[in-house]
Amino acid sequence: MLKTLYTRLALGLFLLLLLVGLLYAFITIYSLKEYNASVNQEIHRDLASNLVADRNLVSGGELDRSALKELFSLYMTINPSIEIYLLDLDGTILSYSAEPGKIKRNRVSLAPVRRLLADMGEYPVLGDDPRSHQRQKVFSVTPVPSADKPEGYLYVVLRGEEYDAAETMARGGQLIGLSAWALLISLVVVMIAGLVVFRLLTRRLTLLTGLVEDFEAGDMSQRPEKTWLSQRPVVKDEIDYLGATFDEMARRIASQIDQLKDKDAQRRQLVAQVSHDLRTPLASMQGYIETLKLRRDRLSDEEQARFLQIALQEGQRLSRLVDELFELAALEAREKQPMPEPFPLAELVHDVVHKHSPEAGKKSVALQVTGNPQIPLAFADLAMTERVLDNLIGNAITYTPEGGRITIGFADADGLPEVCVRDSGPGIPAQDLPHIFEPFYRGQGTGEAGHAGLGLAIARRIMSLQGGNIRAENADEGGACFCIRLPVSGTTDASGMIPPAL
Repeated sequence: MLKTLYTRLALGLFLLLLLVGLLYAFITIYSLKEYNASVNQEIHRDLASNLVADRNLVSGGELDRSALKELFSLYMTINPSIEIYLLDLDGTILSYSAEPGKIKRNRVSLAPVRRLLADMGEYPVLGDDPRSHQRQKVFSVTPVPSADKPEGYLYVVLRGEEYDAAETMARGGQLIGLSAWALLISLVVVMIAGLVVFRLLTRRLTLLTGLVEDFEAGDMSQRPEKTWLSQRPVVKDEIDYLGATFDEMARRIASQIDQLKDKDAQRRQLVAQVSHDLRTPLASMQGYIETLKLRRDRLSDEEQARFLQIALQEGQRLSRLVDELFELAALEAREKQPMPEPFPLAELVHDVVHKHSPEAGKKSVALQVTGNPQIPLAFADLAMTERVLDNLIGNAITYTPEGGRITIGFADADGLPEVCVRDSGPGIPAQDLPHIFEPFYRGQGTGEAGHAGLGLAIARRIMSLQGGNIRAENADEGGACFCIRLPVSGTTDASGMIPPAL
């Protein structure tokens, strides 16, 4: 029953209104009581002195006891709401207008008496009620027989026991009934108004909850048909912001689920390809070694040496494949992070070309470096960049026919250092061009024995980690062209970091 926010708000509002109503009733009753006491004491401020004067209680400077007794008898009959007491100078009760069994005190405190006599405008001043051990009430007092020669005090309790009984009866009847009805009507009106306001406030939350439930119950890989912004295109407050944020979150979740599905498919394909590529050199090694074992006595020394050389090459091929797999895995898991530093890219290109010159010379392939060396300093990992250039130049040598040419050119591309490696080979087939940076991808009829299709995937991942990029295209004059572009100091890389200034 209390699961919805609207129900909880309604219950909270009801309890709050009930508490406020009870507190208001208490404060009202207390304030009314204090107000009535003040008014009553103000009206009857001179009652005690008027009784002394009107009833001739003082005669010849002495208190007339018989007139006082008549006063007690008279006021018990005509005005039972007041109680009259005669006190001595110590506050001891000498006589009173009440039945003896109802008097609970023998004396009253004179401190309130003296305070009221000192300032007759101080209201309300409460004095002891002789008919109770704890209760205090408003009173009127005057010294008798006179203020000059006081022998005691005429102490008049203005709201006596009879008044309390009548007030209690009134409160228990019409006053309480009217107060209860007024409180009830107020609570009902405010409750209805509050429920309407809460409904208006929670209506959009209910709508947002419905969108969340529909998305949860449906296929999370599909973006929900109903969105918050399609129903409320303008963001006005926090609830609209939550709705718009949920739309974006749902879109991202759907996109991430699609990516996970693609990653899972790629993982399955990767496992199959890795299994195949690892099995091929392993099977070749095993075959040649078993042949040597079984036919060693029938093979010539040249055949044995050739078999061992092939087995060694297959082992080296397997070793390279395993190394590339570990390198790609480390790059994908970000276990291998670049350590960027500023360096002249032209010098690195010359070093890598010099390293590959012997290999190119075996195929009679010419390596040519072009471009203005005065280009901005690259801000990247030197070893990783060398690894990318090794791969690109090595591939270019592999695919360039004998007597061909490879051109390595560097240039300033919009303020960023760029290197392009162009070969004079057959180029990249159009159907293969969009996929050559995918792991284990090998185009039809291209590649050499032992090529696993990981080198370009590693190169692309390295460039991505460094905040640079790599691209491939076919040159107009024939052959393939691979270009890498590196960041410089102060530019934002792919991870959002800004390399420090030089």
